[in-house]
Amino acid sequence: MIRLAYFEKSDFEQLIKWVNSEELLTIWSGNMFSFPLTKDSLDWYLDDTNEPGKSDAFIYKAIDEEGDTVGHISLGGISKKNKSARISRVLVGDLNKKNKGVCQGMVNAVLKIGFEEMGLHRIGLGVYDTNANAVTCYQKCGMLIEGTQRDILWYKNTYWSMVEMGMLEEDWRKRQLQESIKY
Repeated sequence: MIRLAYFEKSDFEQLIKWVNSEELLTIWSGNMFSFPLTKDSLDWYLDDTNEPGKSDAFIYKAIDEEGDTVGHISLGGISKKNKSARISRVLVGDLNKKNKGVCQGMVNAVLKIGFEEMGLHRIGLGVYDTNANAVTCYQKCGMLIEGTQRDILWYKNTYWSMVEMGMLEEDWRKRQLQESIKY
């Protein structure tokens, strides 16, 4: 079971250790940050976030059953008018927890916040096509592939495309009902 808590300045060092290569930084954030990740850039990242009723972005750390911080995820671009948001910057940082359901736990936790606590209608995300494991994880969480933005990022002499995925509130409700019937 993964729970989410607000990402804070005290979490900067852990995230900086996890994001230890330019390629991982690019996969995690696109062109949002320069390598290496720094406390100053993370200060900027936290500005105007995590304030219910005010912020259009919420940044979380993922905590496992043992109480260890194992990942990072954000829900941003929140539009109250359109009742929509985007999941971004998803990272399973603890390499010992890879392929153990942490990513699914984080995504399901943020979907629950978005649909049940914030009352959103739609949650989307974009993931580079080079990250097949992430695409699979998001599909297991019920996200549907909606399209691909071809050749959106130039990285080390090759283009990466962006797979756009999304889920509607009605899809979330159906999944919750199906899960409750299983048990």
